[in-house]
Amino acid sequence: MRYAALALALLVTTAPTIAEARKAEVADLLKVARVGNPDIAPDGSAVVYTVTTADTEKDANVSHIWLAAWDGSGKRQLTSRPGESESSPRFSPDGSVIAFISSRAAKDDEDSNARLWFLPRAGGEAYPLPGISGSVSDYAFSPDGKKLVLVVEDPKPKKEGKDKDRPEPIVIDRYRFKRDGTGYLDNRRERLWLYDIASGKAERLTDGDYDEALPSFSPYGKHIAFVSRRFPDAERSPDFNLFIADAANVGATPRQLTTYPGADNDPSTGSYPAWSPDGSQIAYIRTGDPKLIWYAVNALAVVPSVGGEERIVTASLDRNVTEPFWSADGRSINFIVEDDGVQRLDSVSAKGGAITQVASGERVITSPTASANGRLALLSSDPTSPTEVFALDKGKLRALTDHNSALIGELDLGKVVRTSFKSKDGTEVRGFLMTPPDYKQGTKVPTILHIHGGPTAQFEADFDMMRQVMAARGYAVVFVNPRGSTGRGEAFAAAINAAWGSVDVEDVLAAVDDAVARGVADPDRLGIGGWSYGGMLTNYTIASDKRFKGAVSGASISNVLSGYGTDHYVYEYDVELGYPWENREVWDRISYPFFHNDRIVTPTLFMVGGSDVNVPTLASEQMYQALRSRGIETKLVIYPGESHGIRRPSFVTDRMDRWLGWFDAKVK
Repeated sequence: MRYAALALALLVTTAPTIAEARKAEVADLLKVARVGNPDIAPDGSAVVYTVTTADTEKDANVSHIWLAAWDGSGKRQLTSRPGESESSPRFSPDGSVIAFISSRAAKDDEDSNARLWFLPRAGGEAYPLPGISGSVSDYAFSPDGKKLVLVVEDPKPKKEGKDKDRPEPIVIDRYRFKRDGTGYLDNRRERLWLYDIASGKAERLTDGDYDEALPSFSPYGKHIAFVSRRFPDAERSPDFNLFIADAANVGATPRQLTTYPGADNDPSTGSYPAWSPDGSQIAYIRTGDPKLIWYAVNALAVVPSVGGEERIVTASLDRNVTEPFWSADGRSINFIVEDDGVQRLDSVSAKGGAITQVASGERVITSPTASANGRLALLSSDPTSPTEVFALDKGKLRALTDHNSALIGELDLGKVVRTSFKSKDGTEVRGFLMTPPDYKQGTKVPTILHIHGGPTAQFEADFDMMRQVMAARGYAVVFVNPRGSTGRGEAFAAAINAAWGSVDVEDVLAAVDDAVARGVADPDRLGIGGWSYGGMLTNYTIASDKRFKGAVSGASISNVLSGYGTDHYVYEYDVELGYPWENREVWDRISYPFFHNDRIVTPTLFMVGGSDVNVPTLASEQMYQALRSRGIETKLVIYPGESHGIRRPSFVTDRMDRWLGWFDAKVK
């Protein structure tokens, strides 16, 4: 017995210590590695991708290129210049070179334009391609690897001598004259250029003074499909169309392929025209009714590459689709579907018909990339795992990267469940509920209603560190997809067309009622917050209901009339709301959080980027001033130099600290 006790004591004292899981902290927001931009090698042997991390010392985000082997044998970093970033990595057709875009300066040049660089896969230094004037934003290899098609923004005129540093007047004559992240727009264009790799010579591929995007070589390299609006004053129209340029006839007028008056492959979808393997057809994304702008559902369409009838092959699917690519035999087309809080990979016959799920589940799948031999890689995330690269191998997902596994392994995460409930008018609304890591069933806890932006977007079954940090602080988090959200069909999204702050308010309030009914949310300790339209719907909700003890409204607008001509949504305003001088009733009705701010009693924290052109600072300043003038507790935080999204690492954590501080003081 004495020896047995001694052995047990030795076992206890020598056994390895298992670290106890900890709760997420604000600092963890900067520890998540953001994996993206995958491209599979032509032979399917490896996948190249980017990893973006926060450099806290330099207070900046840095993106570098990595490589993961298909067989799972490991991953390695390919670029590592301190303070420099790379994007859009792609293999050459023979797999010997990895191309990427970077604004890093060459050794003999201080030019800050984004350039196309080549990195030999066998080893050696990356080098920029010569002979390109302007900033490269996109590119594609010809099938034989001898040429490139480039999207290049016109260079800025250079000033010399004493005028070099003198500011010039800003002269504006465009209909849409602002863009978030850019500011005022000049008349420079993004044009297509054909580049010969051996000679280093670039030639303008097409004629005319138009913006061009999303180039894609035909399988035999003779033609290039791209997207443009080639008519005067194009910014007044959603009418993007597909065009075909002849790679052997540089500078010729391209041939228009589609004629639909709405958007054929709007560049904002990020979906390239997809040639069939034999080059006879092109698959692309078509939007719905142009009058519904962002509420319209995207569909998958096919058109003969020589011209002819345009066919919708997902007519039965009332869901947004993106990122089409063909099967190796050309019989079917694969694509991403956005559906009720998830994104999955589906397939349909090139002739149309029944839709088959290829990869699905309670997860978000994006960015599929296929090799010539049929191997397929993609990005995937779920509620407990940030985005990583996966192989779709024999019908099953297999992780190729694990950049976030160590971080997630440390954390005791909040638990997420699906919710479904009826809104005031009987409409079924769906969403999610996250409880704190140490939550005990039947306990009522302080709860935050978190609202997404858009409004045409959806909360999804993916990983979100911000919500995990809120849950770790002891809050339940309600995140729901009210009407106006995508993922539930066109009618569901269009229910708030020119009716912002109507049924969507009823839907988010019903989400709170549901959380209370479940015994999770304490009805006396409720907070609400969101960014962009999430901030707008926060304003609408606190102007409609007094139950919330604290609110955070990020990058929002309440006096919508003040946005006309001051933000970058002029076309969307004109279509959805009409001209203010002709349709004033609508503008006033959707501006009730400002004009009836006397209904608001909730202490509210307003936040906005100082350089936001999407929803400029004046919109937040007006609401702050209105509540301050009435004596309602409020505060305004402006992040200098930031656009609509807050990206500077120190500001990301500052924003989270302020959210939590406000809710701790007002809600708890």
